[in-house]
Amino acid sequence: MNKLAVVLLAAVTLLAAGAACAAEQDIRMAPAPVQRLDQESLQRGARNFVNYCLNCHSARYMRYNRLTGIGLTEQQVKDNLMFATDRIGDTMVSAMKPEDARKWFGAVPPDLSVEARVRGADWLYNYLLAFYRDDKTPTGWNNLVFPNVGMPNVLWQLGGTSKLVEAEFEDPEKAEGAAIAVRGISKLEPGQHGKYVVLTLGQQAPGALSRSDYEAFVADLVNYLDYMAEPSRNDRMRLGIIVLLFLGLLFVLAYWTKVEFWKDLH
Repeated sequence: MNKLAVVLLAAVTLLAAGAACAAEQDIRMAPAPVQRLDQESLQRGARNFVNYCLNCHSARYMRYNRLTGIGLTEQQVKDNLMFATDRIGDTMVSAMKPEDARKWFGAVPPDLSVEARVRGADWLYNYLLAFYRDDKTPTGWNNLVFPNVGMPNVLWQLGGTSKLVEAEFEDPEKAEGAAIAVRGISKLEPGQHGKYVVLTLGQQAPGALSRSDYEAFVADLVNYLDYMAEPSRNDRMRLGIIVLLFLGLLFVLAYWTKVEFWKDLH
């Protein structure tokens, strides 16, 4: 009986600790506008990935010839997207050497082949939009979704720079309401003296793109990352649409047959 009580007490403690952690990480994110079957978006996303991500990150489980699945020909892939290799069957490996990455960044940037399956498209979309200036960090950047991340904001020239905005509330319901009312990313966390703090981002300096164009740029990139994590999913989705259309036609024919059959009986 004593052992059972100890186990129950430990379980309750773990649940309470989990709830406390969840409260500390109460972050609200905008849904990623991912369209897996939008080939134009996937093609733009592949271009964005090669131009802005492949310099540091690899995609070792994605071959260039798989890009024909998003409507590109092998010649288009060779002419526009292959800068680190000459063979269409090679994987998308960064030109950066691991030893150089460790010297410059302290660690090798993670492979992005299946990052969308690990993190999810919503997380990636909001992460790329959540960078802000922070002079206290080694890179000069911080991130509202991934605090103290070692990666700098490589897209700042396109999207501009943001600053962290803090709003303090004494009432938890008002703080939660303020966090919900924010368009985009917001984070609610406990402050000092029993107060609550809502963290949001405000524009510090504009970039080359407008806000809506930059969000579309990031959406295309995340759309491609989501595709790259599971390219065969698009084939299954297309096949599913065909099957549903076939079943719909079959239902119409079966219903028409049923009506004609019972008409003769009555």
